[in-house]
Amino acid sequence: MIEDISQKINWLEKNSSILKKICRGIERETLRIKQNGDFSNNKHPYELGSSLTHKWITTDFSENLLEFVTPPTNSIDYLLNFLRDIHSFVAYKNKKELMWPFSIPYIYTKSTNIQIANYGTSNYGAFKTLYRKGLKIRYGDLKHTISGIHYNFSLPIAFWKKEKKDNIDNISSGYLNLIRNYYRFGWIVPYLFGASPAISKHFLTHQKHEFKKNKEGVFYLPWSTSLRISDMGYTNASIENLNITFNDLESYINCVQVAMNTPCKKFSNLGLKNHLGELQQLNTNILQLETELYTQIRPKRSTNYGESLLEALKNRGIEYVEIRSLDVNPFSSIGINKNQILLLDLFLIWCALINAPETKKTDFSFIMQNWKTIIFEGRRPNQKVYVNENKSFQLKKVGERIFQDLKKIAVILDDQCKNLDYQNVCDKQILCFQDPELTYSAKFLKMFVENNEIKKRGLNLAKIYHNQFINQFHYNINKKILENETIYSHKKQIQIEKNETLSLKDYIK
Repeated sequence: MIEDISQKINWLEKNSSILKKICRGIERETLRIKQNGDFSNNKHPYELGSSLTHKWITTDFSENLLEFVTPPTNSIDYLLNFLRDIHSFVAYKNKKELMWPFSIPYIYTKSTNIQIANYGTSNYGAFKTLYRKGLKIRYGDLKHTISGIHYNFSLPIAFWKKEKKDNIDNISSGYLNLIRNYYRFGWIVPYLFGASPAISKHFLTHQKHEFKKNKEGVFYLPWSTSLRISDMGYTNASIENLNITFNDLESYINCVQVAMNTPCKKFSNLGLKNHLGELQQLNTNILQLETELYTQIRPKRSTNYGESLLEALKNRGIEYVEIRSLDVNPFSSIGINKNQILLLDLFLIWCALINAPETKKTDFSFIMQNWKTIIFEGRRPNQKVYVNENKSFQLKKVGERIFQDLKKIAVILDDQCKNLDYQNVCDKQILCFQDPELTYSAKFLKMFVENNEIKKRGLNLAKIYHNQFINQFHYNINKKILENETIYSHKKQIQIEKNETLSLKDYIK
């Protein structure tokens, strides 16, 4: 059913010290809301710094959609502590507003005013805002207020030397192998950690599924896991339609570039400019930018000033991967917990070790069917998934088979960490395949949806977490660093705006 990787695990055990250098980062999105639960209509608070230039506190689509970014680190504890300190800093500096604890904004109403993020008067800032205006007219603004967690992960260079090669092409090839495996088996992530089995009526664009409705008017599917990553949530042009297969870096870059340079009739009909003659999209192509391609996982590379992601990937290869299929964990004040990180580490190492065959467009359509099955009916009793074409197995059996390997990798990591954390998380999470009621999505339905109190309970949870963050501020070891960055970010934005020489039109070109 799944390749035997005993020899590769033996190699990993002999070279286990390299795993200390795994690097991780987290990006967490969360909506700013009023004390009564409504969307905040205030601008991004000045006390939180410039959303254009702050390293760790910015905004995503809208003015009230905060995004917290941790620095990359080899330490899980440092990662989580820094993320917690960002939350504490924001709550303390913005005491009158709360952070919504769920991925889906169930608090949205038709009268809610969603303000697109504003980044100032510089061309760079205007460019970012215009890109978001394009997203609004293409897909609507509500979808872009959905929040998620992005987990950035990189393996040390020494890991890729297992084949006595460490050049850019080999490393990129290794990461692409990981990505293909993530698509083949990564549905395990929404199965275990999906926390959006219910959705607001405002997201229902079709009725392909038989939704149930609670007394609050919230729609849900009894076996669903993560409607956030369904076609009702944060999605757009599919990778199948763009023929993106992740077989090699050159073809990946070419496919994305083609999408960025190919006019789309639907978006052309919307118009490049509005009735006032003002730009309302960066362009009318299939993708305005590479970031508009919403995938479950992305190849990434840090960029230099003025350099696009695709240029960076082409020049220096893949540096890390960004996991984008994690819902906000409502059972954690910071949206993610240590057990999730430990499990993701194990699974991503496994994805790098397992051989992933090259895929064709038809293969990808087949692979994505598994994701749809898990998203909409993942917890259905005796659910099946396809491992190879025309061969389906019980999800329980596939999950248990994967965890056999994860447990072996966990022993190796625990030996390096001098504890049993990785093995303990394996023992805990494998139970979710025996009893789907232990998954986050099942707990979410039981606690927040079926009791008809999702909005009330969400608001109460936001207040509890808010008070915790304020109380923690006294112990915030990074508050001085965050304060200095806040001051510096405002100065940096002013400097960027002063040094402007090009028109926006020329800047876009």
